[in-house]
Amino acid sequence: MNAELKALVRRLHSEVVEDRIGWESSFEKAHDRPPRDLEALAWGEQAIMDRVSLVERDRTITGQERLSDGDEDWLIEQTRSRVFGLGTLDQLLADPRIENITANGCDFVRITYAGGEKVAGPPLADSDEELDDLIRRLAATVGRSERRFDDARPYLDLQLPDGSRLHAIKGVSARPCVSIRRHRFVQVRLENLVSLGTIDAGLAQVFSCATRGPDPLNIVVAGGTDTGKTTFLRALVSEIAPAERLVVIEDNSELQLSSDDDRDVIELETRHANVEGVGAISMSELLRQSLRMRPDRVIVGEIRGGEAADMFKAMSTGNDGSMSTLHADSSLNAIAKMKLYALMADEPLTMEASAQLIAQSIHLVVHLRKLADGVRVVSSVREVTGVQGTDVHTNEVYAPGPDWKARPTDAGFTPRTLERLMGSGFDPAVLLQPAA
Repeated sequence: MNAELKALVRRLHSEVVEDRIGWESSFEKAHDRPPRDLEALAWGEQAIMDRVSLVERDRTITGQERLSDGDEDWLIEQTRSRVFGLGTLDQLLADPRIENITANGCDFVRITYAGGEKVAGPPLADSDEELDDLIRRLAATVGRSERRFDDARPYLDLQLPDGSRLHAIKGVSARPCVSIRRHRFVQVRLENLVSLGTIDAGLAQVFSCATRGPDPLNIVVAGGTDTGKTTFLRALVSEIAPAERLVVIEDNSELQLSSDDDRDVIELETRHANVEGVGAISMSELLRQSLRMRPDRVIVGEIRGGEAADMFKAMSTGNDGSMSTLHADSSLNAIAKMKLYALMADEPLTMEASAQLIAQSIHLVVHLRKLADGVRVVSSVREVTGVQGTDVHTNEVYAPGPDWKARPTDAGFTPRTLERLMGSGFDPAVLLQPAA
């Protein structure tokens, strides 16, 4: 579209936003309450149409050519998107091929597609100030609780309405910076991961039997950023019977398990302190509260610190089949990070106690890796077998092959774990077959 139409969009957006401020004030005085979302939407639709009609009137009066039907429709849609939506972001998030969006300021935008291709993207706003306004509006309106994005709290982490995860920061950088991660596979099962090349049929059987059945295992899913940990966790959860009661705890709701109407699930989300500095609810507190909700399993979206100790305690006190994720560059390093995290608890543990708690609570550590072609793969599966002093003992049952995909090793599962897997129908011959 030409520069004139883009300038019209900017003008109409500014005018409608200014009109909305006055309308909301008048509405609240008249009704003794702020307008509801549907009332604001209805008003906004009419306000946009009225403003476009004024544009057409002014063009007629000044002897300019009328807008074509296509240009008028585009003008209305772009203004609507800016007033009530996310502007250019709405268009980008509608593209299922896009995996990640980053912006260093309003106009330096990079898009990463599935498969790893990275290209320049369109500006997210006409100025850094407008981008800042968009992020502040998201902070105030999106999510379970209002968040801040201002000089006092110049960073933001939240889930967008489509499930994408947005991080923004300003003040400590020359320009406001935005990073958006897409979750392309919200409804995913283990067989889907086989089709995607993440696991083979043998590993699918391992994870299915480890997750369901009468004696499930506690699993930690590790990997770097953007390796598919959340997607993999969703696939594991898909194996759990809907009747089982799940309590899901996350910093920002990403798993979206409550979208399954048949599943008994409670999703809890941490909360930041308000402007007065009160009201914060930590991951550790939510974990402690979750144990009073009579869960069959506890699922923590990601452990990053002292809440690990509470998670391990929950896993070791009858909530078998619980799961979590963490950032680590290998399955072995994941064990080391878990020990350090447990030392950061509100009631610090000794290194020996930390190792003992991990050995009692974790059964499997799964490591994921993102390959150069963008495919995410399971590269390692490590079984926790015991503890001696500060050392957590493990077997690497599946190790990376030449292509980084997990291959069965000679170590195998311990008899106790193998018995638990076989109780859910596992065929041990899978461990003797080379991966496909």
